[in-house]
Amino acid sequence: MLVPIIVWAIVSSQMEVAFAVFLIAGISDAVDGFLAKRFNMTSELGALLDPLADKALLVSIYLSLGIWGDIPRWIVILVVSRDIMIVTAVIVSWLFDKPVEMRPSKVSKLNTVAQVGYAALVLAALAFGFKPAPYDIILMVLVTVFTLSSVSLYLVEWLRHMSTIEAK
Repeated sequence: MLVPIIVWAIVSSQMEVAFAVFLIAGISDAVDGFLAKRFNMTSELGALLDPLADKALLVSIYLSLGIWGDIPRWIVILVVSRDIMIVTAVIVSWLFDKPVEMRPSKVSKLNTVAQVGYAALVLAALAFGFKPAPYDIILMVLVTVFTLSSVSLYLVEWLRHMSTIEAK
């Protein structure tokens, strides 16, 4: 629910607001995850909505920052393309009546951490007027490596899963 506020803040050059709301979103997501696991309050719907909300947040931030030229467009294309490829693969699996179980790999979790870290660093640098170098370059390299590794692993797993379809 905070995604539109963050996007508005970025496009309105209200970077302090964007950074603060991003922190609130991250903290609330962490608390929600902790409580769900701690008190065994997980659900199928929550397991589906939580990663979708995370992706909506990250994709929106990357797109907004990329459009305004605050991050390189190639990294936006890389991050967004990975998510489009994964969603497309899931939809194709459903269409072939062969739904794939979505389990985030360790590489995918590292990818999310790198993406969140990079977005947070860029938003903080814009909000507080400091130069993020060399940490921005390090995080861009990590985002690139983990994004490419993650999509490769998902693709291999998906192809293996889909290769078991029998001809009718």
